[in-house]
Amino acid sequence: MRILLVGQGGREHALAWSLAKSPEVEQVWCVAGSDGMATENNVRCLPELNASPGPLVELARREGIDLVVVGPEQPLVEGLADSLQQAGIRTLGPVQAGARLEGSKVFAKRLMKRMGVPTADFEVFAEPAAAIEYLQAGDGRCVVKADGLAAGKGVFPCSSKAEAIEAVERIMVRRQFGSAGDRVVIESFLEGEEASCIALVDGRTVLPMASSQDHKRVFDQDRGPNTGGMGAYSPAPVLDDELQQQVRRQIMEPLMAGLAQEGVEYRGVLYAGLMITSSGPQVLEFNVRMGDPETQPLLMRLRSDLAQVLWACAEGRLSGVELQWDERPCVCVVMASGGYPGSYQKGKVIEGLPEAGRLEQVKVFHAGTRWQDGRFVTNGGRVLNVCALGADIRQARDQAYRAVEQIHFENAHWRRDIAARALERLS
Repeated sequence: MRILLVGQGGREHALAWSLAKSPEVEQVWCVAGSDGMATENNVRCLPELNASPGPLVELARREGIDLVVVGPEQPLVEGLADSLQQAGIRTLGPVQAGARLEGSKVFAKRLMKRMGVPTADFEVFAEPAAAIEYLQAGDGRCVVKADGLAAGKGVFPCSSKAEAIEAVERIMVRRQFGSAGDRVVIESFLEGEEASCIALVDGRTVLPMASSQDHKRVFDQDRGPNTGGMGAYSPAPVLDDELQQQVRRQIMEPLMAGLAQEGVEYRGVLYAGLMITSSGPQVLEFNVRMGDPETQPLLMRLRSDLAQVLWACAEGRLSGVELQWDERPCVCVVMASGGYPGSYQKGKVIEGLPEAGRLEQVKVFHAGTRWQDGRFVTNGGRVLNVCALGADIRQARDQAYRAVEQIHFENAHWRRDIAARALERLS
């Protein structure tokens, strides 16, 4: 099997690593890929190409690609899967109409409301003055979200009117996220513990993956602004098997039915960001791709052949697939550039990667690096994803942080409380 993977971040490094391990896979081509991904066996990166349909169709035909796997959300929202499928190229990833689940929070919230999917109460505003007037009438405890894609940073949990109004002004007036802020969604504030439920969907069957939990805020104890994710672990004790089945029945399957009513056959990954409340799971957001950094610990634990599973999903054969998982937990710690999620400098020399990689049950995925003058340097906000398996969650966490301590670059920062909630639940 020949696979073309679209993307270049830590999630895509983990996907390339996992796909290339399959005995069924001859080679994985990555567009654009990264220098870190290129260190894996049977992985070839093509940095000169971009994710536009024309070059990808030409490459797929020239190299006899059997399956295209689209990692990030932006190409899906722009209709890449549509173009590839129209060219007769089998693709894992929803068409543009399905990708609206992530591309527009307004669309997702209205579809959830229509299909009875549990989610926070909300209002939609296209004018900042109307949004601010609405906020003035409340107590300020809410969540303000940009409607469109904002790299995971367009969500503002607020505890006061001043914070909420500032969020609206950042999104709609100062246009911090460009056209993604043409509209805002203002939601009621949900109390509980967050978890991620990621599933493969083939148009009919919903196949949940193992549970996981992300850490969105930049600082320990969930302080500071939202980021693309500062760490993750799997499994997440808060989302047990019974709750996962509840999510499948009450959230995933009704959502797929709603899309089908609109003529959309959804094939690909469906990610439900959840708040586990006292009344059950509520949807915070939907994504149409694997989570980042949840993918990294999930694929460290996956025993099934990922290439065969994704092939079955793309062909509509998930009903006969049962995923096998390593029982050991995995913890992923994100090492970030100083200043992230705000402005940061690139080109800082990274030291200690070989030492970290030699530790038992440790894998370091590259999220934002490049190879320069015979060494890796920083090239993004989230730089490295340091992952470790362990006999239990404490051992996995300790080993991940042991590996982090081996790695050094100027102004590096990371959260020191990844998986703390899991430890509290299991203590």
